[in-house]
Amino acid sequence: MQIRDRQMDSFLDHGLNRRALIGASLGIAAAGPARGLGAMLPATLPAPAQWERLAREVPGRLLPVRSPLVEARSRPGDPATAELFRNLTNPYFIGDDPALTQTLGWTDGWTSQPSARVLAATSAADVAAAVGFARRTGVRIVVKGGGHSYIGGSNAPDSLLVWTRRMEAIELHDAFVAEGAPAGTAPQPAVSLGAGVMWGRAYDAVTTRGGRYVQGGGCMTVGVAGLVQGGGFGSFSKRYGTGAAGLIEAEVVTADGRIRIANAHRDVDLFWALKGGGGGSFGVVTQMTLRTHDLPATFGAVMFDVTATSDAAWRDLVARVVELYRSSLFNPEWGEQIGFRERRLSVRMLFSGLSQAQAEATWQPLLAHLGARPGDYTVSQPMIAAFPAQRMWDPDFLRTLPGVIRHDDRPGARPRDAFWAQNGDEAGWVIHGYHSTWLPASLLAPSNSGRLVAALIEAAAHWGVTLHFNKGIAGATPEVRAACADTSTNPRLLDAFALAIVAGGEAPAWPGVAGHEPDMAGGRRDAAAMKAAFAPLEAISGPPASYVSETDYFHPRWSEAFWGANYPRLLAIKRRYDPGNMFRVHHGVGS
Repeated sequence: MQIRDRQMDSFLDHGLNRRALIGASLGIAAAGPARGLGAMLPATLPAPAQWERLAREVPGRLLPVRSPLVEARSRPGDPATAELFRNLTNPYFIGDDPALTQTLGWTDGWTSQPSARVLAATSAADVAAAVGFARRTGVRIVVKGGGHSYIGGSNAPDSLLVWTRRMEAIELHDAFVAEGAPAGTAPQPAVSLGAGVMWGRAYDAVTTRGGRYVQGGGCMTVGVAGLVQGGGFGSFSKRYGTGAAGLIEAEVVTADGRIRIANAHRDVDLFWALKGGGGGSFGVVTQMTLRTHDLPATFGAVMFDVTATSDAAWRDLVARVVELYRSSLFNPEWGEQIGFRERRLSVRMLFSGLSQAQAEATWQPLLAHLGARPGDYTVSQPMIAAFPAQRMWDPDFLRTLPGVIRHDDRPGARPRDAFWAQNGDEAGWVIHGYHSTWLPASLLAPSNSGRLVAALIEAAAHWGVTLHFNKGIAGATPEVRAACADTSTNPRLLDAFALAIVAGGEAPAWPGVAGHEPDMAGGRRDAAAMKAAFAPLEAISGPPASYVSETDYFHPRWSEAFWGANYPRLLAIKRRYDPGNMFRVHHGVGS
């Protein structure tokens, strides 16, 4: 099944959209020349005796890798292959197999490939052993937690995979003080999370069971460490800041094999780099401690779709939505997304701290206008609901909402492991294209909003566009803005009201598996359409500025786009802690 516009299909066909698209790893090109870091890989693998030495250092944890996709190539038409591709829509199935990544490839970019060996790490000492092995042998080392790396950080052929999935410890703190802090430093509520923890399990512990909030990702199967190192936007970033801004302390293994505690008092530059400098570039994070927050009374959602019957009605709708956002939604209470495609608008917004009556009043003027013009608009039944904030990620509560979540239905699976329904469509997919840019808040001004409206209309004629309002910090409180400014994420996010994303792909596919081959021709056509859609948005956004975790694999000005003025400092830190460039990722600092 080909998905022409996966992002918008998720908006239109499912409930809450938590993270539009999920990513994967770096491998070799599906078609055409090899790209990325393939040239950096060693010509030969370590000798058997060298592998045996590492195995003795980490008894029972150095494992061979058998890819079910490689095996499927030899059994065309086998029912087991059909079952495999059904399972590839379950992100827990993918995450539990070290040979797989949450995305299976990128058209003309890369194809997910298994490593030569995997070290199933259970401690920082295991990771240090892997780093020492890589230093001795020159073997490429890659890291997989959740496996959600769009531009390719979770695998490479002929490599040693450090798999942190088993590092799942979660510890809540009523009063945490970072190591090395001066005497008298005020303690703060926090949570320590192992590098293998996924956000669904973190929210279950912190919010559902603990009655607190931690700023993490929207997708429940994204790994903690990778998300925070990428910046760490969640559904309520304007209210609580980014995950990177909430980082208090990190345990990290650097290229010299040392296990370091990085915070505002120790290895200060490294700590700053880990707060948005991109995963896999500065070391292997084994644990993170993040501050927690009081829960508001409520979280809630607003969901509906509108189809305009004419170009004039569509232009009026887009203009009214932009004005509604400027006047009523541009504040810490509102986050998540609105999608635009052809003449169709899809609202998938979340709110915090508001009553249902307050949320309804916010949208009533627009809904009343649409209802008064039935000849111009078709509107789905709006869903506006507020609920106790503690139930936001509670699987027992969510399963009462039809179509919102799916469970890991494998025999022996953890009973509380759930994921947003649309993430089943996003798991295992092949990316055809992915573009993002931060949109400055100045575009919301009445004198400039016409440019924004025109760009959205032009873009939506080519492909679906989504504005992620939770991925811009303009409109947040001064405290949140200050915390986000003290990260290595591109400073452009501070003045951005939203991240605009144009992206798409196809359902699970892999080269050489009969009946499940990637659609290369279709992928290239889609990539061209997405590029055309992105052009008008890029034209109004200013200098290149893209979110490192959701971006173009082929971005021509990636260092400027990902980190802006922060890149020179990040590069200096990289050269200090990793002078031999052991930790390499595509379009990563120092690559």
